[in-house]
Amino acid sequence: MPALEKSYQEAQRLDLKVKGVLITNPSNPLGTTMTRDELNHLISFCMAKNIHIVSDEIYSGTVFDCPKFISITEALMDRHLENTDIWSRIHVVYSLSKDLGLPGFRVGMIYSNNETLVSAATKMSSFGLISSQTQYLLSGMLSESKFTNNYMEKNSKRLRKRKEMLVSGLQSAGIKCLKSNAGLFCWVDMRHLLSSQTFEAEKELWKKILFDVGLNIPPGSSCHCSEPGWFRICFANLSEGTLKVAMKRIKNFVDNNYQEMVCDQRSIIYKWLSKILSYNHEADRY
Repeated sequence: MPALEKSYQEAQRLDLKVKGVLITNPSNPLGTTMTRDELNHLISFCMAKNIHIVSDEIYSGTVFDCPKFISITEALMDRHLENTDIWSRIHVVYSLSKDLGLPGFRVGMIYSNNETLVSAATKMSSFGLISSQTQYLLSGMLSESKFTNNYMEKNSKRLRKRKEMLVSGLQSAGIKCLKSNAGLFCWVDMRHLLSSQTFEAEKELWKKILFDVGLNIPPGSSCHCSEPGWFRICFANLSEGTLKVAMKRIKNFVDNNYQEMVCDQRSIIYKWLSKILSYNHEADRY
């Protein structure tokens, strides 16, 4: 990948030692999954540089559309790399907070074939132990494969329906979204609503939506986006009724914002015409 190589060379120029690549798959905030080709490019890159890969797969169970999710471990096994050096430099991070909606349980895990890392993580785990009651409840829940499979299937269908509602509502307001197939959120394009293509204008738009519309939609700058005008809307924590109200508010805001822009443009044109007419009038006098 050109972007990886460019970043690696930049780090070398700054005399920084690159030890690994961190990815989120599915992506937060984009809601997209990495393709097999992308994963293979990443693996080959890290093999060539002799560095680690840390794959955050916390949203792996939220995939509701094609293409399907492919874990970094699965990509490795497809290439029969289990007995190579890269096998011990792949680490997967996961949690039950997103897929099963259990953030309050504070249950996370690391999957790795690196004995040194697992040993260190085991020692560190004593600072964040899970209660016996929570462990007992989860062991019973996860051992019921029929329940978990049914839960994940229904969850996927509901996420897809809610995402379609969001996209449809935004489209009716003239707002486009990045095509996605996973996650609890949508990457929304509001560049056309900015007063200027700057992060200051993006912050200004965020404040307008927050205070005038009553919706808190995080701007792209809070997700380290390099281009102003993108926003992250979470749709999974809203009921259908609440989502409909939110979409109605967004549409009213966009319509009013458009009218204001038209009025501002007309005002500018009138001022410009007035100056021209005044100049022509003065010229006629001489």
